[in-house]
Amino acid sequence: MPRRRKIAKKPWEPDPKYNSALVTRFVSSILKHGKRAKAEKIFYDTMAIIEKKTKQPGIEVFEKAVNNVKPYLEVRSRRVGGSNYQVPVEVKPSRRTALAIRWILTFTRGRSGKGMSDRLAEELIAAFNNEGSAIKKKDDTHKMAEANKAFAHFRW
Repeated sequence: MPRRRKIAKKPWEPDPKYNSALVTRFVSSILKHGKRAKAEKIFYDTMAIIEKKTKQPGIEVFEKAVNNVKPYLEVRSRRVGGSNYQVPVEVKPSRRTALAIRWILTFTRGRSGKGMSDRLAEELIAAFNNEGSAIKKKDDTHKMAEANKAFAHFRW
């Protein structure tokens, strides 16, 4: 960590087709072994499948799905007086987005189905409708934070 000044975060370049930085972040998370062209093809095929199934613009469904999955509270472990407490804390906006993207992709990869595009489309449509595994994960995270509200005074 630098001692003198805070390092500025580099902004994400917007993607060429939808002009959205969120799309760039998502494609970068799909990315495996440096194959960006393949990751972009998966994402754009997913958008086409979503538009066909929902009769709505794919990018709007995608953004709403990611917003639905974003957690607002999480628990962090905090050691106080020899005991570990699960302390509920608010999630920073950049981490919110990162968690939402990670959860969507984790549960997409865990689905059984034809190809990655089809599975991703199903997961995004489910998240758009406030259903699916990623939404359940968010709800579980919120329930855990709610259950440990008594330890909120240990927040640091």
